[in-house]
Parts: sequence; C-alpha cells; structure tokens
Amino acid sequence: MTARATAPTIRPIRSNADHRAATARIEKLMSARPGTPEFDELEVLGTLVDVYEREHHAIDPPDPIEAIQFRLEQGEFTRGDLTRLLGSSAKATEVLHRRRHLSVAMIVRLHDELAIPLESLIRRGSRAGSGPSKTRPRLARTRSGGHRAR
Repeated sequence: MTARATAPTIRPIRSNADHRAATARIEKLMSARPGTPEFDELEVLGTLVDVYEREHHAIDPPDPIEAIQFRLEQGEFTRGDLTRLLGSSAKATEVLHRRRHLSVAMIVRLHDELAIPLESLIRRGSRAGSGPSKTRPRLARTRSGGHRAR
C-alpha cells in the first residue's frame, strides 16, 4: 500500500485572518510549476483572495481631474493636447480647476485619445471631480427688461 498525499483543504475567505492565511500560503506556493497540485492550489487561492479583496478592500478609481492630471504628468500628452480635446484653452482651465463639468463629448475624446478609463471620467455626484461651481449664474432678460438667473 502506497501513501497518498492528501489534498489541502481550501476554504472560502471570510475574515481578515482567513485572508492573511491564504496570502501566506500563496507566498509559499509561488514557485509551484504548472500542472502540479501545488500550482492548482495556487490558482484557486489566488481567485479566492482576489474576490475577497474586491469585496472588502475595493479601490475607487481616481476622480476625473486626477485621472487627466496623471495622464499629463506621464509626459505622453501635453496641455496643448488637452486644449485640443476639450475645445479651448478656457475650457481646459475650467475643467482642471473644477469649474466646468466634462461633457459626454469631452469624456469620449479623453477616453479615446488619452486612454483614460471611462470609470475614472464618469463619477456620480462629481463636477469634473468635485467641488461647487465657482462660475456666476447666467442671467436671462425678462420681458420687463430686468434680469433673472437661469
């Protein structure tokens, strides 16, 4: 009778302690070769850790302005490129200073041309990021010749 190695018991990750144990085991298995039981265990644990981290330690995408500034800082694109994509220097300045919302057309161009993920450019409740508008309300003429805010 030959001795058989027992397969490790893989359990769901439900707590920080489970997470620590799984990541410690992953570190031990990092040199496992494909096709081995250890490599299979590594793949399964990697999937479980990924799911746990997405649910418990999710990282929000950057706000739109941070994403734009990051792409500019990478040096592949310039402020002139941004001006061209947003339509004018004034619009680029207003967007970067959070005084103007990104329009749908601007979002599409930024995504297509600068490869900024849509998740970063579209944030619920943001004004091209956040913060109140600093522009004055536009005034419309009334029939009596006065003005009212639009």
